[in-house]
Amino acid sequence: MKFLQQLNINNTNQGVSTGTHWIESKGNLIESYSPVDGKLIGSVVSTDITSYQKVMATATKAFEEWRMIPAPKRGEIVRQIGDALREQKEPLGQLVSYEMGKSLQEGLGEVQEMIDICDFAVGLSRQLYGLTMHSERPLHRMYEQWHPLGVVGIISAFNFPVAVWAWNAALAWVCGNVCIWKPSEKTPLCGIAVQNIVAEVFKKNNVPEGVNCLVQGAREVGEWMSNDTNIPLMSATGSTRMGKALSVAVAARLGKTILELGGNNAIIISKDADLDMALVGAVFGAVGTAGQRCTTTRRLIIHEDVYEVFKQKLVNAYKQIKIGNPLDATNHVGPLIDKDAVAMYLNAIEQGKQQGANFIVEGKLVDGFESGCYVQPCIAEASNEMQIVQHETFAPILYLMKYKTIDEAIAMQNGAPQGLSSSMFTLNMREAELFLSHKGSDCGIANINIGTSGAEIGGAFGGEKETGGGRESGSDAWKAYMRRQTNTLNWGSTLPLAQGIKFDF
Repeated sequence: MKFLQQLNINNTNQGVSTGTHWIESKGNLIESYSPVDGKLIGSVVSTDITSYQKVMATATKAFEEWRMIPAPKRGEIVRQIGDALREQKEPLGQLVSYEMGKSLQEGLGEVQEMIDICDFAVGLSRQLYGLTMHSERPLHRMYEQWHPLGVVGIISAFNFPVAVWAWNAALAWVCGNVCIWKPSEKTPLCGIAVQNIVAEVFKKNNVPEGVNCLVQGAREVGEWMSNDTNIPLMSATGSTRMGKALSVAVAARLGKTILELGGNNAIIISKDADLDMALVGAVFGAVGTAGQRCTTTRRLIIHEDVYEVFKQKLVNAYKQIKIGNPLDATNHVGPLIDKDAVAMYLNAIEQGKQQGANFIVEGKLVDGFESGCYVQPCIAEASNEMQIVQHETFAPILYLMKYKTIDEAIAMQNGAPQGLSSSMFTLNMREAELFLSHKGSDCGIANINIGTSGAEIGGAFGGEKETGGGRESGSDAWKAYMRRQTNTLNWGSTLPLAQGIKFDF
């Protein structure tokens, strides 16, 4: 395919890189099959312990030089990366769609997120502000400043194979850090493509080798990173189970983490909602990326007065969803990532039925596709307390439930182990303000009259509870990639002590 050639993707690629150099590894071969048509796209060589150690040594050395480059100059290099991504937006978006399975529009949108975070990071490179404080001691000055941490480890998930890496890397770089990235073993070629794009920019700017490193592999490589004391910060996106294991390993060595884990996101549909607007938000939230977003809408909490009307709107909308090749812009829903994901989808449907869920739009495997990864988005009436509802299934299964009062709806929204994204559709100002107040949603993201998906890079992204508590992207998320230092400077000729303590001799 032409986009593979444009991105320098070959049938077999080395999978370990320190930036512009590819390192020989004796690791296993990772084959990437497209869920779109079941065809082999290409292969990469996974990281072995020897190549990992070479990457770590190179990154550690690079940090000594990279951190001394002024932040605005680091930002200028990130700006050039954004421009390079603009030039490669079409082929990279196509690769994301083909290797992961999301629609082409979503693939292009993911690359746009990379471009946007580069723009954000450029401005940030001139705004790494500290504070100045008044000292209680005369002729003293107090202030704080921020220093880079060193090597930042990034583990990304298959569902956003490039954007989440960019959220981390762009900020980490302008803060003065270097990065080691382990992309998902389910989307390794996206990592190769991005590495090629960044390498060209870094080579042109004489960036030291090791500022942007790539390692490929499965759980073992992630465990090397998690236990490596040379990596002060691990940023990981994935399942709650993975995050808990990683958190324990990093905490044991007193390292830092940014965790973006599971979501079980709900939309509350008020009786005062614009139902047509809510329908668009609910359907895209539930079926976008075939239900494989951490912000996917999994629960609809609908007021009893509009429940039947809105349910019928949903059923009619689902009849219009087009399932097929995601590179065809006329299709709404592409495949799940692989057959394991299909099995989990079918198992969740069976569990739901056993627990009493009533499927008003049946789920099933869609025949006629060679990959065997296409499924029917489905809808079930259920109770919030059902075990399967409390569990995040990474597939297009939407659960409907009724509520009577706004307090009941908020309690249902909060009544899940995960706390990533939440939404409420209402034209009632008091309801909206209650939902956004300290008595409202307990999620890291709370929206009014938009869905649970589609976060912009300007705001900090992340959630609470089993979502992990991490924050990435906008606002002051940059502080997680730096260490704070408080400084006190005595410019007088005596040494007064704080708190009025006397120590004379």
